[in-house]
Amino acid sequence: MGPYQLQAAIAALHDEAVRTEDTDWPQILALYGLLKRMSENPMVALNHAIAAAMVEGPRTGLKLLEALDTDKRLAGHYRLDAVRAHLLEMAGDHQAAIEKYQRAAGRTASIPERNYLNTKAARLIADRR
Repeated sequence: MGPYQLQAAIAALHDEAVRTEDTDWPQILALYGLLKRMSENPMVALNHAIAAAMVEGPRTGLKLLEALDTDKRLAGHYRLDAVRAHLLEMAGDHQAAIEKYQRAAGRTASIPERNYLNTKAARLIADRR
């Protein structure tokens, strides 16, 4: 099995789930583990951290993200901040999540993504009131 088949299998698992809660995260984590061994792509490592967080909890995912902080190919990329924000939100650290959502929003050139990230931050700010 090659990387494209693994990516297709991951996509199929996401597609089969009606809701996020229905996603077979343990299987996706296993597939990303295999894909990670085949590729040194930092986006694969980023997605692996997300899957690990969904299976083992957000702190596990956050710990895996630390290795990506020094990867020059991902340094300054908004997705690293966006994922970290989501995992911090899952972990209940809303202040840190707000900061990361806002930082990610400031780093993306995509207006829809910027709007989405700013909305996530604004929702957390409103929830604190």
